[in-house]
Amino acid sequence: MTDADKQTFLDTARRVIATEASALAQLGQGLGDEFADAVELLLSAKGRVIISGMGKSGHIARKIAATFASTGTPAHFVHPAEASHGDLGMMAQGDVVIVLSNSGETPELADLVAYTRRFEIPLIGVASRAESTLIKQSDIGLILPKADEACGTGVVPTSSTTMTLALGDALAVALMEHRQFTPEHFREFHPGGKLGAQLARVRDLMHDGNALPLTSFDTPMSDVLIEISQKGFGVAGVCDSQGALVGIITDGDLRRHMAGLLDHTAANVMTRAPQTIAPGALAEEAVAIMNRRKITCLFVVDPDGSGVPIGLLHIHDCLRAGLG
Repeated sequence: MTDADKQTFLDTARRVIATEASALAQLGQGLGDEFADAVELLLSAKGRVIISGMGKSGHIARKIAATFASTGTPAHFVHPAEASHGDLGMMAQGDVVIVLSNSGETPELADLVAYTRRFEIPLIGVASRAESTLIKQSDIGLILPKADEACGTGVVPTSSTTMTLALGDALAVALMEHRQFTPEHFREFHPGGKLGAQLARVRDLMHDGNALPLTSFDTPMSDVLIEISQKGFGVAGVCDSQGALVGIITDGDLRRHMAGLLDHTAANVMTRAPQTIAPGALAEEAVAIMNRRKITCLFVVDPDGSGVPIGLLHIHDCLRAGLG
């Protein structure tokens, strides 16, 4: 491959991106009251949002449905060809249907559109031609601007699919902002993967109950060592008579008191006022604290102010969850 070939590829890529960016700018500038009407209609849905499209529009519809579903708007994709063979039963009164078609004349959509009209299911159409059958049949029509396709020939869906995808994202974000959808809500729909790890709370990863290595002020160090060994975290928390955490015994504390260690009690060896964290804190925050203080675990204390330990978070728990 020559340098000239490489430059040609880069020029093509930049032209495609610039063309699609221009199309998105046109889309944004052209939005009007019908967009707000569409959001209002979606907010009023008592059932689900059904999204459909054929071919490339179908792929975009699947992504939009997934975005809606993960941001608090129940939604699913219905394939128009499958709809004609039984899947029309997946739609019901109370739903809102969004149909995507660049031309607005996709024949495979006819049965689905007719079904919405027959059973008075609200229909939002997305197409590039205001005079198309889809837009004329729709309760609300969202018109894509007549932007150039990035392929240069005008036949490969590029700018049009990018605009449709962006329009779907705009609807989803408008809905989630109106509903005050928070990262905590997002976590409920994304318990796995990197997103789930980043939004995980300390309570989701901590050890609790009998797994906690705890001891009291006057516990002999021989018993403390047994507790540390049995629980396997390399530490023990020290509690006062009210059950509040007042100290922690770590490997470092043991090394510092090696001489006559077994003659001591927990109160003699412990490090006072250990770093703790609340159960509702993000696990990422816990990792940051552990990295900053060069420690491997944090006791989790009851947020009621009593200081009672209710959990223990180890750095290994965070690493297994994908943090670190």
